[in-house]
Amino acid sequence: MNRPETPSRLMPIPDVQAARDDRQLAIERVGIKGLRYPMPFADEGSTSQSTIATCNVYVTLQEDQKGTHMSRLVELLEERAAATAEPLTIAGLRGFAEQLVARLHAPGGRIEIAFPYFIRKTAPVSGVASLLDFDVQLTAELAAGTFTSTVAISAPVTSLCPCSKEISAYGAHNQRSHITIDAVTDGMAIEELIAVAESSASCEVYGLLKRPDEKFVTEMAYDNPKFVEDLVRDVAVALDRDPRVGAYTVEAENFESIHNHSAFAKLSRPAVVQEVA
Repeated sequence: MNRPETPSRLMPIPDVQAARDDRQLAIERVGIKGLRYPMPFADEGSTSQSTIATCNVYVTLQEDQKGTHMSRLVELLEERAAATAEPLTIAGLRGFAEQLVARLHAPGGRIEIAFPYFIRKTAPVSGVASLLDFDVQLTAELAAGTFTSTVAISAPVTSLCPCSKEISAYGAHNQRSHITIDAVTDGMAIEELIAVAESSASCEVYGLLKRPDEKFVTEMAYDNPKFVEDLVRDVAVALDRDPRVGAYTVEAENFESIHNHSAFAKLSRPAVVQEVA
């Protein structure tokens, strides 16, 4: 059977995305969303751990350009997932954003990377160790030469109702809660943000507990009751004391054990604007 002759030179293919668009409408964000990719990550002062990240990667599209090159966005993530690649770090987010806008020849870009982060925790009495997962999202944006980034964590904790404790002859209802911190930080590790959330709750949550540990955490929560309002306020107080923290948003959600709804609170602090003398 005769095979078609292979051309000595590839035929040129039009670059449609790079064509001119006459509608003169810039697009704030265009790119890929919800792409899951393996990626090594290293927290400040910690060893690298492998994770599966859900990635949103966008660029700004100029008003005269028809489209962006989506494949180049995937190529960036492919390079990050390579066995020889350096782990992603909070400090490395700026370089990642700069690489993005340079590769796409774009005036600006934004990266959102969400992944589970695991910490090995030790039970308070028995000392047994187990892993506990925390949701993390890193956001980096480069626009008009200005770089901004945020770190968000969501920590599961225990909260015990002060009102229930006060009015009951014995016992008090408690529940699992989520504390979320989304902050602009300078050199603060993810595990430090998680520690702020955990220390602001009635008690921490553990992956594995023996009976002496269950007794300990039950009594600790009872001795440390917190409303959902207390959770966000105590986190805010701790963040305000840390000079490495700028603007932040704190949210708490209590998955109520005696109601078919959640209790919720949110507290934010905007960025502090430095006045020029």
